[in-house]
Amino acid sequence: MLNSLSSRCALVGRRMPLVIALLAALAAVALSSSRAEAMRIQEVRSPGGISAWLVEEHSVPLMAMRFAFDGAGSAQDPAGKEGLANFLSSILDEGAGDLTAQAFQERMEELALRMSFDDGRDAFYGSFETLTANRDAAVQLLALAVNKPRFDPEAIERMRKQQLASLAAAARDPTRLASEKWMATAFAGHPYGRPSNGTTKSVSEVNRADLQGVHKRSFARDNLRVVVVGDIDAKTLGALLDTVFGTLPAKAQISPVSATEPKAAQKLNVIDMNVPQSVVRFGLPAMARKDKEFIPAFVLNTILGGAAFTSRLYREVRDKRGLAYGVDTSIMPMKHASVFFGGVATKNEKVSESLDVIRAELKRITDDGPTAAELADAKAYLTGSFALRFDTNANIANQLLWMQVEGLGTNYLDERNAMIDAVTLDDLKRVAKRLFAGHDLIVTVVGKPKGLASGG
Repeated sequence: MLNSLSSRCALVGRRMPLVIALLAALAAVALSSSRAEAMRIQEVRSPGGISAWLVEEHSVPLMAMRFAFDGAGSAQDPAGKEGLANFLSSILDEGAGDLTAQAFQERMEELALRMSFDDGRDAFYGSFETLTANRDAAVQLLALAVNKPRFDPEAIERMRKQQLASLAAAARDPTRLASEKWMATAFAGHPYGRPSNGTTKSVSEVNRADLQGVHKRSFARDNLRVVVVGDIDAKTLGALLDTVFGTLPAKAQISPVSATEPKAAQKLNVIDMNVPQSVVRFGLPAMARKDKEFIPAFVLNTILGGAAFTSRLYREVRDKRGLAYGVDTSIMPMKHASVFFGGVATKNEKVSESLDVIRAELKRITDDGPTAAELADAKAYLTGSFALRFDTNANIANQLLWMQVEGLGTNYLDERNAMIDAVTLDDLKRVAKRLFAGHDLIVTVVGKPKGLASGG
């Protein structure tokens, strides 16, 4: 059956882009929920010295690659050039080598491949998926995008218009605006506080030399992280890695970014917007990923606001009082800071009450800690749902790349659930006090909240 399927893919792959989506769905069926436990991660080193993690999966003729250039995200945007990494992510597949933007896109369509790029605050990401039958030709196209983007004037102007339109839409979106303004307040004077998508002025001034410069500084072999999952063996992958990444510079030119934490002299900031429902973002400093108390903090957050429909905040804010459709929190570790971050959206006249309930729950969990039942439920949820992150090749690749960028090592898969199971009520009580005792939330509200105004 698979041989027949592979042959059909060879025939239709050049004219039917949706075939990858169909095969991805087939892969999801083929992979069982126990895959996270059973899969074997190989550490591959190419003849040219490029390292990657590989999980072989030959049941479906499809390969997924995820890669990142660590440290090369929007935090590297020069002052006054905010949005540069984001601009770069939009244009790498808009012409490369001898192929104009139109020719490049047509070739992608013919090969039925998926290729995209994205910028985070602390890394620049690439995503690539191809049919086995078209792999060699698809890899050549990826190599062009990574190594020889054209940055043609026409493509730059077209992407600029898209970026400016996106910024205009964001300025009218209270959810996006609230998050951006919270970061600007909590990280004022730090690269994390700059708008990662840029401003109208900065995007309008991006030029070809800027894009060439950030590409040259960011893409290198020493900050490269690569994961491949699917229908390929280690020897073939080694040659592929050298084809795509082997001619990149040896070292990236990454500017140092100082460690920091969210702080603000003015704890409440209200941005006026004429909308019937206000959007609230709130946060505090949190534990770094490698802090020994990060896992207990992660479990605590699940109990407090991280588990949809069952968390304390969801029950208190929505179920008991009907103040909002939803409320959530997360622990957001970045490379140079970590944040306890949350949000709620509610009617303008209910914002103050919602914040009072949230603060009261933070105090209650700080004073009393969670219950044994809450801890047991959180452990069951976190350990039981973990395998669901590994249901397709693409999702496996996403998870493994995240592990690489976080510096967790391949043994994290075996140790993660055990670390969660080891968390005790005493751990949670200690972490709750460390997170919340004596700290006032930094709050940003976008809307017209009744009875609230910016202040300390």
